[in-house]
Amino acid sequence: MTTTNIFDEIQRALGPIPLGPVVGGKPLDGDGVIPVVDPATEEVITEIANGTVAEAMTAVGVAHQAQDAWAELSPRSRSEILRRAFDLMTQRAEALARLIVLENGKALPDARSEVAYAAEFFRWYAEEAVRLGGVVEHAPAGTNKIMVLRQPIGVSLLITPWNFPAAMATRKIGPALAAGCSVILKPASETPLTALAIVAILAEAGVPDGVVNVVPSTRSNDLSSALLDHPLVRKVSFTGSTEVGRVLLEHASRTVVSAAMELGGNAPFVVLPDADLDEAVAGALVAKLRNGGSACTAANRFIVHASVADEFTQRFAEAVRCLPVGPGLDQATKVGPLVNAKTRDKVAELVQSALDAGANPVTGGSAPDRVGYYYTPTVLGGVPQDAHILSQEIFGPVAPVVAYDDIDDAVALANNTEYGLVSYVYTRDLRTGLRVAERLDSGMVGLNRPVVSDPAAPFGGTKQSGLGREGGHEGMLEFTESKYVAVEW
Repeated sequence: MTTTNIFDEIQRALGPIPLGPVVGGKPLDGDGVIPVVDPATEEVITEIANGTVAEAMTAVGVAHQAQDAWAELSPRSRSEILRRAFDLMTQRAEALARLIVLENGKALPDARSEVAYAAEFFRWYAEEAVRLGGVVEHAPAGTNKIMVLRQPIGVSLLITPWNFPAAMATRKIGPALAAGCSVILKPASETPLTALAIVAILAEAGVPDGVVNVVPSTRSNDLSSALLDHPLVRKVSFTGSTEVGRVLLEHASRTVVSAAMELGGNAPFVVLPDADLDEAVAGALVAKLRNGGSACTAANRFIVHASVADEFTQRFAEAVRCLPVGPGLDQATKVGPLVNAKTRDKVAELVQSALDAGANPVTGGSAPDRVGYYYTPTVLGGVPQDAHILSQEIFGPVAPVVAYDDIDDAVALANNTEYGLVSYVYTRDLRTGLRVAERLDSGMVGLNRPVVSDPAAPFGGTKQSGLGREGGHEGMLEFTESKYVAVEW
């Protein structure tokens, strides 16, 4: 079956997917087209209209017009719409998963997990929408009451990446709608189809026209610049690289737009000398190779005590070597292709730099000679502590292992990065594990767990891994302003 036929089959299961910008519930023409490519075959799946700056400006006006009515809708009504969106996503989970695989390349089990995770943001914020409380206190001087209200911040620009095209959209749309905000979604041009399918589901669930608008475009810089300069845009929520995040923050400062940034990561996976190696290797497989390593939360540096480093490396490599690599839609595949040639080539360059520095390719270490943007799952042993690869976000199926001698050394190595998103620690001693977790400079820690993401938990990092939190109650508060009313009664 051809790539185009698979897409047609997915559309029959999902319903029609708009192929271009949708503003105020209406499709727009764009200017030119974006070819959406299947990373497994390098074939064009379909073409969508390429959104323009003018269409983005139209979206701001439409979102602003829809804002007040959506904010005034009862929290219970917003909640029920989000719950319907959860139900629809769940009913169509398999078709959505196949769509993600088609345009992103990840293995089908990873895509299924993503859809379940993505849908949960609609369910979680359906429940949170009715819990947007304020406070009333007596002023210490006794002169008045202090009343604090939480009000929607207003029109919000949501910019999402290609690696989790469903989850990164719902993780932003869910809390924004729950708080009473209208939004403009700018999905990654590599994976726009999933975002467009989710926007169609939201419309079917009852979201009024104009509340959720989507403008896929290859003109990312021009669109974001124009939108951040628009006086009606009051929030930007971005997930992507730290490099792009810095540019957006600088631009947002011009009009003092509230910014939430979920940026890059360089997650250490620390194995203490007493760790259960069976558990550590199993955890490493998930923390590194979930989503093919294309995740900001992916374990990026394996910092293993010297007494167990060789054994861990060999066992990890044996497990990695057994993983079937192939097209994500094949049932046997565990690791699919990377999203495009640029990403694959970057991974190859990082591996070569580690080999040049003296690392050993215990398994993998090259791109296979085949159609598609594949890179062989790789474990590198004996990586020097100052190797270039340890300072970079790999975003691919490559695991560099570096040895250390004591816990202080491990913590120093783990914290030796500009990033601070997530860390992983494996140990049998809970007290030691918690002490190490407190010393790690990251916003999240997985203690004997390879996955930390949860819609009910605050997701975010320290240092240059971002600002603010997504998920949990905090995720909804990101889309609100506090208003203080001084009153006597």
